[in-house]
Amino acid sequence: MINYFNEDIIFNLNDKIIISKWLRNIVSKRELTIGQLNYIFCSDSYLLEINNRFLGHDYYTDVIAFDYSSDFEIQYGTNSVSGDIFISIDTVRRNAEIYKETFDKELHRVMVHGLLHLLGFDDLTPELQKEMRAEEDKTLSCLSPLLSER
Repeated sequence: MINYFNEDIIFNLNDKIIISKWLRNIVSKRELTIGQLNYIFCSDSYLLEINNRFLGHDYYTDVIAFDYSSDFEIQYGTNSVSGDIFISIDTVRRNAEIYKETFDKELHRVMVHGLLHLLGFDDLTPELQKEMRAEEDKTLSCLSPLLSER
């Protein structure tokens, strides 16, 4: 199940049904299922507090993912992906301007970035960042045809 929440902001995700289908396709291509996947849209200050409290980092970021997959698998006996993905809408908006992208495209990149973390991708080194970006690009290319069907 994929859920979308707002934490200290008012935000409405466009094309929820299509985006959910896209996210499920990404996971199913890895022969996994989605257990409980929560996207929480919030402000910079809210995500900074999460970053401070749970990761000990004192800086702003666009996305933080918490992986609950093993707990879910133990409870339900499935090969599934579960977690919370917090996204700062403030940072996504700023980054869209910086990278000269549409807000929606930058948001979709950040959404898949969080999911890729739950699927085992990392971005701690320049080489891993390059792999992560290539996978983001690959998965984003699968979203465009779905959006054009609407």
